[in-house]
Amino acid sequence: MRKDPKHLPPLDLLVAFEAAARHLSFTRAATERYVTQSAVSRQIKALEDDLGVALFRRKHRALELTDEGRALLRACSAALAGLRSTIVTLRGPPRTRTLTVTTTPGFASLWLIPRLPGFTARHPGVNVHIDAAFARRDLEADGIDIAVRYDAVTRGEGVRLFGEEIVPVCSPKLLRSRPLAAPADLRRHTLLSLSDPLRRPVPVDWPLWLETMQLADLEPAATLVFSDYDDAIRAAVDGHGVALGRRPLVDGLLAAKKLVMPFRAIQPSTRAFFLLVNAQRAAEPAVRAFSEWIVAEANAASSASPAAARRGPPRAQRGR
Repeated sequence: MRKDPKHLPPLDLLVAFEAAARHLSFTRAATERYVTQSAVSRQIKALEDDLGVALFRRKHRALELTDEGRALLRACSAALAGLRSTIVTLRGPPRTRTLTVTTTPGFASLWLIPRLPGFTARHPGVNVHIDAAFARRDLEADGIDIAVRYDAVTRGEGVRLFGEEIVPVCSPKLLRSRPLAAPADLRRHTLLSLSDPLRRPVPVDWPLWLETMQLADLEPAATLVFSDYDDAIRAAVDGHGVALGRRPLVDGLLAAKKLVMPFRAIQPSTRAFFLLVNAQRAAEPAVRAFSEWIVAEANAASSASPAAARRGPPRAQRGR
């Protein structure tokens, strides 16, 4: 019985042909389609029988398309490309979302990153990119979703996550090797200090703390200076000296007994951490999820730390 000229061969035969014709190799087509070479050969033979024409000239260790094969390849390539494009559109954009969060290196390494596994476990479709830098990013212009800013309490914008308190911290082994019972004993220790690479005033450093303790003339045994706060804290954990701990940033290290407070000479800070959200992206599910999560984490951190602060629901912000 003669076939209707409009009858289409099975799609899997056409897909196998397109791969074989594109590679001019049954073996490579089989590898691409995860089948055997003999399976591709049978599919091509079935297609040629269906069409009643030869599509390939089989030479020694080579394939060559016939005129009919070249015509069918052009048609198959165009049709399959159109199908793939339409299917991608129907399936929608990729389900993963990369969320960019900008903040200071100290906040990122000491507070945010240790908590991030909790967020990613609850939101597996959201990839988080941390932009840890001192530079203030423009959220809209730089395409950043969220910022956590370290600002003076009087001029901070956005949702206040928590304030902070300053207290000397050191490793337990340092405390065992050299007594440190009162602030005046710091003269026998190395102080781990900070220096801003841009020569801006450092908001948390020893001179102000010592002045508050009425020890402005204290001369330590030595001073080590760092440009990043998290480096100074790592040096304290390693027993290289005494640092000024910013609670609640160092609360995790205190709880793990990697750092201790030799005495409770606590100084309130005039700065706090604020959450800002890109106004253009505030309604996106990933942005809302991260904002709500970080506020909840800040609430938990503040309830465990003396540096409690008032907070409210996250809202979109404009600003740099």
